[in-house]
Amino acid sequence: MLKLLHSADWHLGKRLQEYSRLPEQQLVLEEMIAIADHEEVDLVLLAGDIFDSFNPSHEAVELLYKSLRRLSKDGKRPIIAISGNHDSTQFISAPDPLARELGILFYSRYDQEIATGTLDSGLQITRSAPGFVELKLPQYDFPVRVILAPYANEVLLKTYLGEEDKEAALREVLGKKWQNLADDYCDDAGVNLFMGHFFFMKEGEKPEAEPESERPILHVGGTQALYTHLIPDSIQYAALGHLHRYHSVDKHPCPIVYSSSPLAYSFSEAGQEKKVVLVTAEPSKPVQYHPIALKEGRPLYQKAFSNLADTLSWLEENPYCFVELIYETETSIDAETRKTIMKAHDGIVNLIPRLTGELGVDSAGLQAEDLGKDMGILFSRFYQNTKGVEPNEEIKALFNEIISQN
Repeated sequence: MLKLLHSADWHLGKRLQEYSRLPEQQLVLEEMIAIADHEEVDLVLLAGDIFDSFNPSHEAVELLYKSLRRLSKDGKRPIIAISGNHDSTQFISAPDPLARELGILFYSRYDQEIATGTLDSGLQITRSAPGFVELKLPQYDFPVRVILAPYANEVLLKTYLGEEDKEAALREVLGKKWQNLADDYCDDAGVNLFMGHFFFMKEGEKPEAEPESERPILHVGGTQALYTHLIPDSIQYAALGHLHRYHSVDKHPCPIVYSSSPLAYSFSEAGQEKKVVLVTAEPSKPVQYHPIALKEGRPLYQKAFSNLADTLSWLEENPYCFVELIYETETSIDAETRKTIMKAHDGIVNLIPRLTGELGVDSAGLQAEDLGKDMGILFSRFYQNTKGVEPNEEIKALFNEIISQN
């Protein structure tokens, strides 16, 4: 049976405020390569958001190319990668002529067709159409078909797909396109897969929140949420990217799965176990799939403490993490306490005071009578409530300069 590995949302080059995540990303990609080798994976699906920005750093690009070369076993293990909403379509497509020699196929535009042909590794790209590719791996006597759905906003999608009715619901346009591809290419003589980078949900259910670290797509200028029933019945597994938590959105018409990001990228993901998904498939039969937990990378924690001793004790016991600390205090965190806490750990991303004294009660919200007070006084009160310290003279002067312009 064919073995494939499903991953997504690598976000190479991602930062957690001032902290670069590249060292952790290198470690977790090494772990992923080891999993693929140990499980003797035949094919890898990478479902978008390869980079974290449209213009990734040289270091992020180098990490991608070196990792994909090793993951592809120098061409013996094909990789299909689509772009997500964080990726530049031009940037993702740029290395394709060289990458395809290693069996690495990038797909980012709906008007794009992957060139057919036979590679030195024996991999055959037997059929191709906009939004579709069929592969023939030398070790199997059946083809592997993949419907490809990289991210694009509604305007681009309707342009790519030639939709003349500008009022047509995007769901209808995509559903019709995918069904046509399935009717033309996805019979039961091969393994039929779908890979997309969109927000999928079961119709009628409450949508899952998009991650804090994710550039949202459910907005004006983005896309609608897509329903799972749009996946054609002939598809055996749908590999999704965009949501960073591992979960199966639906089991009908097939397993429709978000693999998760390989690292926790925001504190909204604190406590999530990150995974890749191993799938075994053969023609005309239900697939078997199970997640494999990823162990590399710093975990993210949100912790609250009410005294310095407990804070320092926890930090000492958890040296390899990123943490957002909430420190309970009656007034503010004094400079000496703040300095002691920050020196105790190299992964404190935020140190937030939770005021329990009169200031905390008073500043819970502005009262009507507050509106007549001097703006400078109100700003100082707001700043101290949120930062835990009084604004210095430079900050006050900057605030006064800003309000003087209005």
